[in-house]
Amino acid sequence: MSQALAAYACDPAQSRGRRHPEVDAPLLAPNVRNPHQRDRDRIVHSTAFRRLVYKTQVFLNHEGDLFRTRLTHSLEVAQLGRSIARALRLNEDLVEAIALAHDLGHTPFGHAGQDALNDCMAAHGGFEHNLQSVRVVDELEERYPTFNGLNLSFETREGILKHCSRRNAQALEAQEPGGIAARFLSGTQPSLEAQLCNLADAIAYNAHDIDDGVRSGLLTIEQMREVPLFARYQDQTLAQHPQLQGRRVLYETIRRMLSDQVYDVIESTRSALAEHQPDSVDAVRRCGPLVQFSADMHAASRVLKSFLFRNLYRHPQVMETTHWARAVVQELFAIYLNRPDEMPSAYAQREDLPRAVADYLSGMTDRFATREHARLKT
Repeated sequence: MSQALAAYACDPAQSRGRRHPEVDAPLLAPNVRNPHQRDRDRIVHSTAFRRLVYKTQVFLNHEGDLFRTRLTHSLEVAQLGRSIARALRLNEDLVEAIALAHDLGHTPFGHAGQDALNDCMAAHGGFEHNLQSVRVVDELEERYPTFNGLNLSFETREGILKHCSRRNAQALEAQEPGGIAARFLSGTQPSLEAQLCNLADAIAYNAHDIDDGVRSGLLTIEQMREVPLFARYQDQTLAQHPQLQGRRVLYETIRRMLSDQVYDVIESTRSALAEHQPDSVDAVRRCGPLVQFSADMHAASRVLKSFLFRNLYRHPQVMETTHWARAVVQELFAIYLNRPDEMPSAYAQREDLPRAVADYLSGMTDRFATREHARLKT
């Protein structure tokens, strides 16, 4: 840590620990890694993390080498999160661990794959990618001799579980009383580090989806000027650099927008902290959300998000690939359910076959799912 943690930050020395007790770092190397640094390292070395490089953000992996993937998105969230955490004296290592792990359970083909898999699992408990990310780090990774999963700390696991239905929260609470799902039943908040990752996620994807949308040709810079937030920073850019042209205008506009959003979060969160004055992590949990935009930036961000939804995520070209991706996931699910031996034995022999199929499918990369679909449909 570059500076002392604030009283309201998660102190790694006070971690609530891991589900399976482990021996601390060797005595010959004291203070080399705290629990949240160990979490980050386990995540980076996991199979699920490596798969993110071939998982869709908005554009399918094969549509271009420079579009964001789930991996590059996670890295951008981590970078933004650490910058804000440093300014607020939060636990940077914890923020980084949560950011790098928050999409580990995402399906191939982005939200199209998630929605399709949720439909397939409707009669079997449904599918939530945040909950699946927890399943990945708690059960599905196979790296250690005495337990399943990565055995991450409570604080990291809590931050990964960004959303959770009440039904799933009740099921998790029954397995782990007072655990990572308790807040969804009690109406309390997660740590500030978890709250920060949630907002950094939104800041990152709004910005990089503009970049990818323009790069793809589905959006134009002229069209983006319909968004007041974008127009404001483009005007600033051209006022300072009137001869600037091409992609440099876009990059500088996005850079300014990102910077101001980061500064806005820092100042707004400082104001909320000054108002509520939490003096511990437990006090943070009893407050409302504290990591936040100002009212003006929140409204402007919502306008941007709405614009991207209408003009990029629902663009006919994106929708065409979305329909294809949904069909691939649905057809693969039906095939594996009827022919489980097409899956590895570790999945095929499980008692809860629908959940095993969902686990197997959600772990696929875009290109592996595409190859499997071609193989099994011939």
